[in-house]
Amino acid sequence: MKKKLLLFALLTLMVAFAFGCAGGPKWQDGTYTGVGEGLQDDITVSVSIEDGKIAAVEVVEHRESPGVSEPALEQIPEIIVENQSAEVDVVAGVTYTSDGIMQAVSDALSKAE
Repeated sequence: MKKKLLLFALLTLMVAFAFGCAGGPKWQDGTYTGVGEGLQDDITVSVSIEDGKIAAVEVVEHRESPGVSEPALEQIPEIIVENQSAEVDVVAGVTYTSDGIMQAVSDALSKAE
């Protein structure tokens, strides 16, 4: 009898935990703008949220060094969409630009909460 009661209690807790963890979407759908600090100046991004997920990240304005910053400007937005997070690894050689993009995306996502 005690084993059945213990099993029932354990199953009840597991079900309650599963439903408690199943929240709604992380972010509200829409397009949000965010700003972060790059090496040269501010970096502005546009973040599109669809079905509560990051659908697209676009760098809309920056004054980073042409050519040098291109790897971060191209790769970081793609990696953010893939990982569904603004916290990703920086691109080697363009740390400040990478960090600025991530800051800008975090700023935009804070507006989508």
